[in-house]
Amino acid sequence: MTALTAVVTGASALAMPATAEAVSTETTVRAVDDTYVSSSRASGAFGADEKLAAGRLGNDSKTVVLKFTVPAGTDVRRAVLFLRPMAPPSGRLTVSRIADNTWTEARLTSGTMPEIGAAVAGVTPKAADTRVGFDLSHEVTKPGTYSFALSSSLTGGVVRFRSAEHATGGGPELVLTTSPSPNTPAPVKPADCVTGAKLVPSCGVLWGGAAGGFTSKPRDVEHKNWEKLSGRTATIFHTYHKGDEAFPTKAEIAMTSDATNPRVLLLNWKIAYGSSWAKVAKGEQDRRIDAFAARAKAYDKKFFLVLHHEPENDVVAEAGSGWEAKDYAAMYRYTIERLRKQGVTNVANVLAFMGNEKWLAQSWWKDLYPGGDVVDWIGLDSYVSAEKGYYHYGTFADLLDRKPKGGGPGFYEWATTEHAGKPIMIAEWGAYHRIGRTTDKSFVYDSVLPELARRPAIKAIVHFDTKADDEGDRDISIGSTPAGLASFKRLAASPTFNVKIG
Repeated sequence: MTALTAVVTGASALAMPATAEAVSTETTVRAVDDTYVSSSRASGAFGADEKLAAGRLGNDSKTVVLKFTVPAGTDVRRAVLFLRPMAPPSGRLTVSRIADNTWTEARLTSGTMPEIGAAVAGVTPKAADTRVGFDLSHEVTKPGTYSFALSSSLTGGVVRFRSAEHATGGGPELVLTTSPSPNTPAPVKPADCVTGAKLVPSCGVLWGGAAGGFTSKPRDVEHKNWEKLSGRTATIFHTYHKGDEAFPTKAEIAMTSDATNPRVLLLNWKIAYGSSWAKVAKGEQDRRIDAFAARAKAYDKKFFLVLHHEPENDVVAEAGSGWEAKDYAAMYRYTIERLRKQGVTNVANVLAFMGNEKWLAQSWWKDLYPGGDVVDWIGLDSYVSAEKGYYHYGTFADLLDRKPKGGGPGFYEWATTEHAGKPIMIAEWGAYHRIGRTTDKSFVYDSVLPELARRPAIKAIVHFDTKADDEGDRDISIGSTPAGLASFKRLAASPTFNVKIG
């Protein structure tokens, strides 16, 4: 039998040796449901077939669908999915996560197929391989039920694998390492994680929050209430300002001077409020910039600054509007350079995009970026629905991987490819359901840590919490259901977020 050729996690390939790494205990979990769907046969169910098929022939696209249940009490340290091809395999194979576990092989058809989420692993097998494996260690982390879809890049062929119903056996297996390998590195001590000059943590991920949005309630009070509810001090305290508002405010200064609960400011500033990006870039708001520079120097603590977050939504793509994408880039560069000339050295600059598939596809989208010398962090403000069938339903991975309409790389891939080395901040995130349609958000919160583990460029996440959004119809709060709150508190308790402010 040929050993596993390659296992791919995210964008990085890991060559596997012919002899498996020694481990103390392995547990094999077989699929509780395995089948495939065929796009040309919308009502066809193939759960009883001996084969699993993936690929494309003509107009018929086939996708393998798998479900595994990891038993309660299993201490998962590593998880690898194995499939056995029925003939020499070819093409690129990709495994994607499915959040919905309610399907069964007896009833699943292409017409009832649940939504496929982000890709989590992939491999290009050799023709001689008789077993193909995918490292799912960042997906399968604890007891529970997990569903996956397997697709093939083949457009003129199909690769077939043995199903659980195959007469000679050899169906899908999830092989779990349930105790540490001798080569498992020692975990980093939380005390070792500290922020640097640009507030980038040396390890771990900064944890933050913004509470009280779209209300008249004091942000500092709401932030403290949210911390009590979630069970952790939110190291990043996120607030919003516009135009000539004086900030940092007394309350913001007090919140970041609390030695018992150390915090760092994340300030959003719509500097062009009542003006335009083009006018700012021409120097017409220098008074406004210089006043802020004086306050920033007097504050004398490091903080994050976002200039006009989510600019895509405000672009007016008409010559001379003052709100073209190139005007935004010019405004951003001009403001940061002027702040620096005024002696402001305690700011880490964050460019916070929306990352919506509509905006990513615009011809002007690339023109928003003002240059790596004035951008310290790449930011993303993005949300998912916990309500199946509603706008942007999905897990934490789905808010990171939205792709432009018409094709192209997802946001995380774009940021790590086009701006490699820049730390990424999820400057706003959350899960929502419509008001009056309360839905458990646990599956979203449970998906965060595995994604952070496989996406090392993410150095900070900041949850935006409100019981009603700006449209008044979506609940983005962590406490809308007891189960969701319990899940969020488990997330907040992770040592991943034990980062000290340097």
